[in-house]
Amino acid sequence: MFTSKERDATGLVLSVLHEWDQGNKSARASMLQEFLTRNAGKTSMELELEFAQAGSLFLARITAWMRLTYMFGTYLELQLRALEVFLSAAGSHRYLMEFLEMGGVLTLLEVLGHSQITEKAKTQALHLLRIIANTGRKYKEIICESYGVRAVAECLATACAEETQHTASVLLEALAHGNPRYQQQVYKGLVALLSCNCPKTQQLVLQTVRTVQVTVFQSHVSVTCNIPKPCLNIPKPCLCNIPKPCLNIPKPCLCNRKQRYKAMSL
Repeated sequence: MFTSKERDATGLVLSVLHEWDQGNKSARASMLQEFLTRNAGKTSMELELEFAQAGSLFLARITAWMRLTYMFGTYLELQLRALEVFLSAAGSHRYLMEFLEMGGVLTLLEVLGHSQITEKAKTQALHLLRIIANTGRKYKEIICESYGVRAVAECLATACAEETQHTASVLLEALAHGNPRYQQQVYKGLVALLSCNCPKTQQLVLQTVRTVQVTVFQSHVSVTCNIPKPCLNIPKPCLCNIPKPCLNIPKPCLCNRKQRYKAMSL
């Protein structure tokens, strides 16, 4: 039996969900703004109390709306910020699983590759992917299985905003650690980015490579032989803009003279 208080709370939530279902995009945007104001920083238990144990129903609606409209950029940043409340909440494992089951990761990766979407929205999508990746190895593998390494690397290579570049590089680093199955793939993706034309991107990638390569070298010694050739492709004027500490690649990860000569002759 439900108490009168529980019945009132359930009725209020049903009213909110009905308002969402009947509302236009402006009404939904207003509801999300109010949701953020009331619930930012709450735990999953507190969210369930707020929604009378029906928080998943609201999460499903936000996710579905995002999947239907992300290509147009309609309130995409707002949608992503609202999703962050659920995915970053303490004890949010159930929300995370439901988001994955609804194709949330694939949608976030598609956001990264859409040319018409703002870089602010892409940065927010990268941030959500990082939250998912930091949950554990299984979730890192799900992102990588969905061609996430390529999507994030391409986003890093084409991004103009420093915040987007930084968030993408941090995500690649997160995907490389504690993810032995896809560690080599992430490392090769980073090395491939060394030949891009943006000094800031090269700087971020070199910093990430220096952090990741120690772990990769221990597991995949042969992979490190690929690093000199992309380094040689970096234009000299660009190297002048990259801090020297970023160029100091540890000796175990450098090829011998013959390998360097062979790379230069290719």
